[in-house]
Amino acid sequence: MTQPPNTLNELFFGAVEQFGDRSAALRSKVNGVWTPISYRQLLERVRAVSLGFAELGIEPGRHIALLSENRPEWAIVDYACLTARCADVPIYPTLPAHQIEFILRNSEAAAICVSSAEQLAKIQEIRERLPELRHVIVFDADARAPGVRTLSDVAALGRAVADRDSTWRAQAAAVQPDDLATLIYTSGTTGDPKGVMLTHGNIASNVVAALSAFPLRSDDESLSLLPLSHIFERMAGHYCMLHKGVLINYATSQDTVAAEMLETHPTVMTAVPRFYEKVFGRVLEAAMSGSRTRRAIFVWARRNGERWAEYRLAGRPVPRVLAAKRAVADRLVFSKLRARTGGRIRFFVSGGAALAPEIARFFYAAGMPILEGYGLTETSPVIAVNSLEHLKIGTVGRPVPGVEVKIAADGEILTRGPNVMLGYYRDPDATAEAIDADGWFHTGDVGMLDADGFLRITDRKKDLIVTAGGKNIAPQPIENLAKGSKFVSNAVMLGDKRKFPIMLVVPNLEPLRAWAEHKELPQMDDRALLARPEVQEKMDREVRTRLRDLAQFEMPKKLLLLPTDFSLESGELTPSLKVRRRVVERNYRDEIEALYAEAPGGQHDLKG
Repeated sequence: MTQPPNTLNELFFGAVEQFGDRSAALRSKVNGVWTPISYRQLLERVRAVSLGFAELGIEPGRHIALLSENRPEWAIVDYACLTARCADVPIYPTLPAHQIEFILRNSEAAAICVSSAEQLAKIQEIRERLPELRHVIVFDADARAPGVRTLSDVAALGRAVADRDSTWRAQAAAVQPDDLATLIYTSGTTGDPKGVMLTHGNIASNVVAALSAFPLRSDDESLSLLPLSHIFERMAGHYCMLHKGVLINYATSQDTVAAEMLETHPTVMTAVPRFYEKVFGRVLEAAMSGSRTRRAIFVWARRNGERWAEYRLAGRPVPRVLAAKRAVADRLVFSKLRARTGGRIRFFVSGGAALAPEIARFFYAAGMPILEGYGLTETSPVIAVNSLEHLKIGTVGRPVPGVEVKIAADGEILTRGPNVMLGYYRDPDATAEAIDADGWFHTGDVGMLDADGFLRITDRKKDLIVTAGGKNIAPQPIENLAKGSKFVSNAVMLGDKRKFPIMLVVPNLEPLRAWAEHKELPQMDDRALLARPEVQEKMDREVRTRLRDLAQFEMPKKLLLLPTDFSLESGELTPSLKVRRRVVERNYRDEIEALYAEAPGGQHDLKG
């Protein structure tokens, strides 16, 4: 049995040696055709770029930034940096120039690799203000500009000194587990992002630990859709996949994911809850907007599928009649959902935010279990995750091997293990605040461990709402309940230090407009539609129905309907699509104040 990798370089070379005869390690669309890169080709390109970095004078220990969408060049540059014993600094391609400038200055990056002319334009805008940034390298040859090299140029430099291969391998192999592998800037729901220092050992240990729950096989295929600049996709969808010989297909864009699932037929995928919410929402909308018979079949199938799931998850024998009903439900409903995801999914992995239990139950009933996990950038990232053998919906699973978890007196989740970061770059005060003298990392999340050792997340500590009456409310589970309605696209609950909580709701306009047409309401623009009393009452009923089991003090007393969803451009979402509550509250300050000033019984009140 081969030893598990202690460094990411061991992981890379080990995968090439084990799967070197394979014709495809990575695959992407080139001129509309899925084009593979073999393990041998990957090794050759990584070696050429890595040696090319050295030829540019970039010494081991320096930082190289990486600004790109998911594509093979991202993986090549990442492994080239690691084998050159440099640390890379991944940057979300959605970030504007001024935020990129902060990261490049703070990280002291000596070079940056960018994907396209669009990304290059951002760097050209700020380059003269960054004297440390000596090299700008672009992937797309047609984006070549004065003072900018292409990745092919850098690879050519490396190929010219290919006789140094043995020296290069020796240098790459000399990297130690405690050496810095990457500097990842947290998206930050408040303030400037902080640079998280993760070592080779941090991430390699997390790959090994996570694979105890992810039963990946060398005949699996994945579709990579989450940004590789996010540690979740990078660890689970990049390193884990390569280590296990899984073929990685890169989605062309978020808009093409549905079509490309049908083209690539993935067997495993990692995604955030928003992805599963959208899939579930489309299925629900298609079923409930059909004929009465179609609606009845869907409701019957879902009910019996979830009853079947309850038995399976509890480890109890499924009654013969229920098994027969589930088989019919599978043929009539669930098989069609599997077909829409490519027909071969064995399991999904979910992280980054809380997954609504009803969505998890539905996917499990459909034969596509979602393994929900939990972690942070600072923990490489996985702290806990469900497995196929030990899956408890509504939890984020048990802590992975080697990782300790305990709950502080105030409910905060603390963790300790080989996956915990070195610290925040150039910020010892923040590091000391996050990691205590005993090595426990303070996550900022509130949760509990149940009797079986499964971890439940209540909310972010900073997001907890404490009303003027002293009542504590965890908003995320309530928001997830509201988003279970097909008429609700997004929801944010506010009310800290107020007399009562309120909810900002982004309606799902497609089914809402279909409902309005059915009610013979006149056609109008979005704002006018949401201002209609009939629509206000409809959304009131939808939300109230979803939240009917809440305690009285938890129930939002008023709704504010928003015509547009939260966005990266407005600053309301982080690059990893988490809501920045304070920005949302600031952007809608006037409307929120008007809502609280409104007399009880106003049109925005949730009816009791």
